[in-house]
Amino acid sequence: MTDLKTEFRGKNALVLGGTGAIGAALTDALGRFMAVEALSRRDNGFDITQEASVAAWAGRLTGPYHLIFNATGALEIEGAAPEKALGALAPEAFLEQVKLNALGPALALKHLSPMLAEGRAIFASLSARVGSIGDNGLGGWYSYRAAKAAQNQLLHTAAIEIGRKRKEAVVVALHPGTVTSDLTRKYLGRHPSGGPAEAAENLIRVLGGLTPEQSGGFFDWKGEPVPW
Repeated sequence: MTDLKTEFRGKNALVLGGTGAIGAALTDALGRFMAVEALSRRDNGFDITQEASVAAWAGRLTGPYHLIFNATGALEIEGAAPEKALGALAPEAFLEQVKLNALGPALALKHLSPMLAEGRAIFASLSARVGSIGDNGLGGWYSYRAAKAAQNQLLHTAAIEIGRKRKEAVVVALHPGTVTSDLTRKYLGRHPSGGPAEAAENLIRVLGGLTPEQSGGFFDWKGEPVPW
């Protein structure tokens, strides 16, 4: 397994959603060995759901980047909690989930993946195990599940296209595990969880072991494939 901290030392990274729990932890952890730029709605006005915003920032960034990490996303948007039953499905809440958790990563791929460095480079995006169709044995959470599943398909499809021009590029969806934060605390239940800093270190370790042959895949915080 390659050690990303050695391989990418001194190289450039871009973190999207740098003020979120995982995004901030990744920015801090990556900053110990890479030159990191971080974008967020709060600090920079970067709105991943608006193409004009993503395109404008793409025009300002210098790059090239050996790592672009999309850490944006939300389980609740404007107070709309995950649905426990089909009867709770609300069209506007559904579309907001798709907008943030699927369209956003697609826009980032469209405008920022051309800034990946030549040679080995990685575009990674936070997904979630609940976006797996094959691993869904509990039901519920319709909007969030659907949005993350859509993101997985977009990443897989983009990996095929990007791989035709950049043979050493890796494009992946990553499940960070159950991460304790203000937004997730009430949904933790009996699931074992860890803090954002631990999640960031796990993700960095996984990234170091990924090869171009694994591009387009969906992996968890241990580096194990997650069913589609």
